[in-house]
Amino acid sequence: MRIVCLGEALVDLVAERAAVDPTDVDAFVPHFGGALANVAVQAARRGARVSICGGVGDDPWGHWLGQRLREEGIDTTDLVHERGGRTPLALVTVDDRGEPSYAIYGSTTGLGLVPAAERIAPAIRKAEIVLLASNTLLGEQERRLTLGARAQALEEGKLLVVDANMRPNRWLDHQEMVEVTMELLQGAFLAKMNRQEAEWLTGEAEPDAAAAALQGAVARNVVITSGDRGAILRGEGGVARSVPGVPVLPKNTAGAGDAVTGVLLAALAASGGYAPALNVALPDAMQAAAQVVQAWGAV
Repeated sequence: MRIVCLGEALVDLVAERAAVDPTDVDAFVPHFGGALANVAVQAARRGARVSICGGVGDDPWGHWLGQRLREEGIDTTDLVHERGGRTPLALVTVDDRGEPSYAIYGSTTGLGLVPAAERIAPAIRKAEIVLLASNTLLGEQERRLTLGARAQALEEGKLLVVDANMRPNRWLDHQEMVEVTMELLQGAFLAKMNRQEAEWLTGEAEPDAAAAALQGAVARNVVITSGDRGAILRGEGGVARSVPGVPVLPKNTAGAGDAVTGVLLAALAASGGYAPALNVALPDAMQAAAQVVQAWGAV
């Protein structure tokens, strides 16, 4: 099965030592960035056929991203280099617990899906699995494109996977973030989120209660991660699994969730969309997340 990831790609410029203030850092190292690009890389490294549909700038950083994605085996036919656009750069500093902070330069609402608007529908038709995230719900035009992609995927019988990936610092209205993310999740084959996102969406602080509120009523299968405390899966047919976390000393936790999503997507694709594959793959997904956080980059 072919996967299409619709959304943003950007460059993370990472300070590869613990620091809180970016002005205290003497160097930043470029890495892949953007949740959907990170997921695409993780899935491709596990043998999945993956394409990415979205926009980057027609600038050196945009072409660097495109080349790096192709080197990972990702189809970039629908990655549009917007003339005059500047690829967003995120300066990333990480504290001594591995928690990242971002300072993003360049608009992330104009280059996610808008440059690729005419390519979205054909890209979905070519795929069997469609990945979306809330990152492309911010701007009015991008929101319309994202929700339209969701509708098309459901109408055409694609497996819709939604990674909540909620970033409240990018929203002016927290409640709006919750409401439109919930709209995006409706009807998904798989909804993946972390513990905090699950609480925002359901009001339930405990992952089990949040998953119970979401599974069936919102999405067919739900995965909620809790960092080094592990993850749970609640799915069709009464599937229920809890997987422990993998204790490590993290350098940068930024790509952990993307690693989980990438592994689960690859498992779905390899199984022909067989839901129990999620049950089998979840421990591997948590291992992948633990491996990622021990490096400075998100992938």
